[in-house]
Parts: sequence; C-alpha cells; structure tokens
Amino acid sequence: MPHFILDCSENILEIQEPKKVIKAVFEIAFSTGLFERNDIKVRLNPFKYSLVQSGEADFIHVFGNIMEGRTTAQKKDLSTQIVTTLNNLFPEVPIISINIRDFEKVSYFNKSMI
Repeated sequence: MPHFILDCSENILEIQEPKKVIKAVFEIAFSTGLFERNDIKVRLNPFKYSLVQSGEADFIHVFGNIMEGRTTAQKKDLSTQIVTTLNNLFPEVPIISINIRDFEKVSYFNKSMI
C-alpha cells in the first residue's frame, strides 16, 4: 500500500521512457512522508485505443489507492505534486489528472495477513 496506477495513451511511451515516469511518481509519493518506500507500488497501463476530447488526444490519469487515515490536505498535496511532476515531464499532454481513493482498513487484506 499505496498503489498508483497510471492509465495513459500509448503515445506517452514514445514521449518519455516508461521507467522514468514510474520512478518519478514513486519518488514524489515517497517524498511526501506519507508512505514507506517499500510499501509504494506504481504501475503504468498504456491504452492503444481511447476517445479523449472527442478525438485521440494524449492523456494520463493516475488512480491513487491509499489506506484510509490521511487528511484531505495531505491527499490534495499528494495529488498536486504528482500532477505537477507529470506536467513537467509531459508539458504537451493536454490531460493529466489524478484521483485519490481510500482503502478501508477493515476490508483490506493481503497475503502477509494470512
């Protein structure tokens, strides 16, 4: 925990090296102090086909899934820093966005909890 899943147009992979993008999001998430380095997971899903702005505009949307307990201000700061970083990497991309969703502690379960 947390998981940051980047959905993007396939063309994004030609603009920047995918590992550079994943690493940038990882480092921003860690720099906030909200998460331990070994807990952060970042994945990138390129889409070959999409309809954005009534056409084929490039896009990046980050789904941030984090454990409940962070304040609204902390989540806003995290969102702002990630979008700002991605905007610096992709100034020509018209749509860069994020949303943060909280996992409930009571319903979260993983292999290490067995």
